[in-house]
Amino acid sequence: MKKTEFTAVVPVAGMGTRLRPHTYTYPKVLLTVGDKPIIGHILDELAAAGIKKVCMVTGYLGEKIKDYVTGNYKQLDVTYVEQSEQKGLGHAIWLTRRCVTGPVLVLLGDTIIDADLSGFMASKEDCLAVKEVADPRRFGVVEVKGGYISAMAEKPEKPKTNLAIVGIYSFRNSFLLYNSLERVVESGLTTKGEIQFTDALALMVKEGHRIRPVPIEGWYDCGKPETLLETNRHILDRKKFSPRAGNSLIIPPVYISPAARVEGSIVGPYASIGDGARIESAIISDSIVNENAEIRNINLHGSLVGPGATVIGRRDQLNVGENSEIRFDKSACG
Repeated sequence: MKKTEFTAVVPVAGMGTRLRPHTYTYPKVLLTVGDKPIIGHILDELAAAGIKKVCMVTGYLGEKIKDYVTGNYKQLDVTYVEQSEQKGLGHAIWLTRRCVTGPVLVLLGDTIIDADLSGFMASKEDCLAVKEVADPRRFGVVEVKGGYISAMAEKPEKPKTNLAIVGIYSFRNSFLLYNSLERVVESGLTTKGEIQFTDALALMVKEGHRIRPVPIEGWYDCGKPETLLETNRHILDRKKFSPRAGNSLIIPPVYISPAARVEGSIVGPYASIGDGARIESAIISDSIVNENAEIRNINLHGSLVGPGATVIGRRDQLNVGENSEIRFDKSACG
């Protein structure tokens, strides 16, 4: 019996406003975490799970995403649908309706998830990933009864549970999913001003369709600077790279691209240095330096340096006598 092949739908049309100024000129999904851009990690997971066909919803700076995917993932059959106007996740997925037949796996493009995608696809039931969170008001939230989702709501002011929907959805019959999305779109229903995917799923549940929640632990948001750095730390811990950098001190975990140049510096822990970056006489920890950036004579911690950016501090020479005190921090000025 021939194995049923899933199509993966990956929405990557968001503008990433919480990551500005980086996302004024660069798509969020092309920002680096660990050893590659966010979207690279997602596509690696899909390929490892046996996915061959991917439909990506692009929009803002979409050509840069296409260039990256085309140049690095020739083994995948990738099609693109443009979301020219930001109308919400439900609208983005609805736009892919002509690209998908048979089962579909939806994986959001702004999170990295440690989960068994093969398990989602092997299930004979429709599934979505959930995780308990401290503040569920920021997410789609589900209620569960008898092992299945009984109700759900998008970003409720008064959540009835703390089970958040976290970005993996699998459906054996995509026709039912797109039919529900079609009805939501045609009705003009919006929540928080957008056409929500959660509203289409809630309609399916209300009409008796069974969707099983699958709890997962490994869920890493890439939507804000602090969560991007947290995700970077997770990837560096998990992959355990062994970089070398000549006359520099490396404090693991660290990733340094073989195409980067690091001289006379201290790098790590938790630093990622991208392709073509140049680091000289610097100290860099808990930071991401994207491709072709130049860093010299500075101490960086908890920092994001965009592609092609230049950060140059100063180098001082001192001849300090006995019992002297030298302070460069502004707080020392009396």
